[in-house]
Amino acid sequence: MAQNNATSASDGAEKRHVGVRQVWRESPTAVKALLAGTVINRLGGFVQVFMVLYLTQRGFSAAQAGAALGVYGAGAVLGTLVGGWMSDKVGPRLTIVSTLLGSAVLLPCVLYLDSYVSILAVIAVSGAASLAYQPASTSMISALTPVERHVMVFAMGRLAINLGTTAAPLLGAALVKISWDFLFWGEALAVVIFSTVAAVTLPHRAESDTTGPADDDAGDGSKNAPRASYLAVLTDRRYLLFLLAMFISSVIYIQHISTLPLTVKHLGMGIEVYAALIALNGLLVITCELLVAKVVQRWPIRIAVIVGVLLTGIGMSLYALPWGLAALVIATLVWSLGEIIGYPSLFFAYPAQAGPPRLRGRYLGASNALYGLGSSIGPFVGVMLWNRFEEGLWLGCGVVGLLAGAAAWSGVRPAATAEKNEDGAGGIGDSGTAGAEVRTGI
Repeated sequence: MAQNNATSASDGAEKRHVGVRQVWRESPTAVKALLAGTVINRLGGFVQVFMVLYLTQRGFSAAQAGAALGVYGAGAVLGTLVGGWMSDKVGPRLTIVSTLLGSAVLLPCVLYLDSYVSILAVIAVSGAASLAYQPASTSMISALTPVERHVMVFAMGRLAINLGTTAAPLLGAALVKISWDFLFWGEALAVVIFSTVAAVTLPHRAESDTTGPADDDAGDGSKNAPRASYLAVLTDRRYLLFLLAMFISSVIYIQHISTLPLTVKHLGMGIEVYAALIALNGLLVITCELLVAKVVQRWPIRIAVIVGVLLTGIGMSLYALPWGLAALVIATLVWSLGEIIGYPSLFFAYPAQAGPPRLRGRYLGASNALYGLGSSIGPFVGVMLWNRFEEGLWLGCGVVGLLAGAAAWSGVRPAATAEKNEDGAGGIGDSGTAGAEVRTGI
């Protein structure tokens, strides 16, 4: 009898694992608005791409321009942590609207400042504000979407990010030809449009969202109940292992931006070869990720994360093969497959499911921050190791990728219990503080 019930539940879940069109059609308006808004926001993401060029043409040194880009990245990492806290404290909708509007107000100020210190301060705060919405956006999408559809809907989110990010430099270059002012005002306009869409379409509270001010006194009254803070996330030892896997994977992944061009040049090939490899990755992700997600959504989320992490590391290690152009293409295909299979789960679906609903924003903020930190540190570490070991860097990526896979195996909880998420009893975990009652803190 128990087996029949299990089979019936499995069949029901299988029917809910549907294709792209049905997921889009049945998604709430708020989810569609956030996905569409992501395209708009990324399409207007000019400033980070052109910041170095803008500051140098204003007379600042290359070192000062590079430092400003680093400050922007540091602000973005801090912003995701603040955004995660705000999402739990005041709710995703207010977090999204307020941080986006703050970014839109700050960005154009750079045009009218002459002091380098003042410019750095504005860039840091605007960087924080521009990415603070991400944990809140992911939190709301996950709250409004059935767990079994998370992989598919977040694959759609990644498509929105990739489409906007791909087109933004082209649109930004066209604006720069007219005026540098248009670059900043254009991004501010895109952000305002996104925040307006969010303000009009997003609910004040998602049906399964238990975060926000109402939880200020949440708890069971026990002195042992942990506060709803980032300290509660840090006590979840398994999630810390997952964050370690994410951090390592992001350090490895970013090498295709920082160190791969050095390898291509070392092999005596032109910049067009590197551009073709990056275009190959982009083409594969944009055209194949939703198709692959239709299959991967049926896998245990633990398997999807581990496969993605391992293929990323193994793929990068293949750049060390002495096969010339063939090795470059094969390696790019392998790590691109890892990105396609694992990253919707690694960066979105699992962090949204790992903790209790009232800590969802903080769990997402922590994962976003570790990804940003890895992406910031990765280029420095990669170039340093390349200068010392050359192809040894890529072999190191494979070894470290295996360590990341082991961390993911231990850190990602084996089974996603959608029932617990739906009734608010906890996340998908069975250890740490993921299912504990909490008292709200910072």
